[in-house]
Amino acid sequence: MLRNATRTVRSRSRRTRLGILATSLVMLASVSGCGLLGGESDDSSGGGDGPLEQSKLTVSIMPTIDLAPLHLAMKNGYFKEEGLEIETVSAKSGQASLAKLIGGEVDIAYSSYSPFFLAQSKGAANLKFVADASSAAPNSTLIMAMPDSKVQSVQDLEGKRVGITALGTIIEVLVKSTMQANGVDFNNVEWVEIPFPDTAAALQNDQVDAAFLTEPFITQAEKSVGAVPVADTAKGPTKDFPTAGYGSSADFADKNPETIAAFQRVMQKATNEALADRSKIEPLLVEHSKIDADTASLATLLTFQSALDPQRLQRVPDLLLEFGIIEQAVDASQMIAQPSAD
Repeated sequence: MLRNATRTVRSRSRRTRLGILATSLVMLASVSGCGLLGGESDDSSGGGDGPLEQSKLTVSIMPTIDLAPLHLAMKNGYFKEEGLEIETVSAKSGQASLAKLIGGEVDIAYSSYSPFFLAQSKGAANLKFVADASSAAPNSTLIMAMPDSKVQSVQDLEGKRVGITALGTIIEVLVKSTMQANGVDFNNVEWVEIPFPDTAAALQNDQVDAAFLTEPFITQAEKSVGAVPVADTAKGPTKDFPTAGYGSSADFADKNPETIAAFQRVMQKATNEALADRSKIEPLLVEHSKIDADTASLATLLTFQSALDPQRLQRVPDLLLEFGIIEQAVDASQMIAQPSAD
């Protein structure tokens, strides 16, 4: 059985849902007693164009697969080569990670993109993206069901119980976009909020008819309960859709351009290496994502990213606005920290 915290959320009016999201943002903003980060500096020098304004960076992270390049960079000493020392702080979710940033606990936060854009659109924070992390690759973000489920195709989702981690997330956008592209009314769906680790059991116990999963939970659900793919959400309008990245406060990015540039150089180097040789990151998936070696070898990885493309990133707030998750348009290009010089 799922924990009592698992709750069913039926489709609600746009106004009601936005009110709930706005309340969540107020709670998120209230974590900070001092506002945005101040960007205090250290006297240190790195491998870039000038001395680093700050040599030590604190980064909030989660046990997700797309953080493999960051772990690779730390393991291989790439940050030290640039004069940087990285301290990581664990967060339970993207919203929790962003709360640590707004509260001044960390300098840089890793999260899916939804919390960043939601906070920016509501004025809860003034943020800058410092590096991309991942985008949806084919078969890496799936709607899944049991073989005998009532859901055998996207068209079968209407009127069914669909599991997602939470409303107002990238997951909601991916599922709704996939349904819309296939002519399916997503307003006639019973959304069931379930944490990823509990989703396979929810499918097996018929608590949902279908559910969204990403790796390593796709592979784990296939192995543990025999779940099968229903639809790939990384197709059509959400092909190569940006899923997660790293952000800081705008104040921190503006006051620490050389430090941010050094972080960007390291992440680009590690990302290129991870893309070129998967064998270098599979042991890191076992160590940091807490999965077994077999799952690490079988999992279909998200596409690792590092460079921030404003046109590509704009797809996220545009869809968030289309589906009513944010009320105000956001210009993604204005949220990108100045890239490092070649």
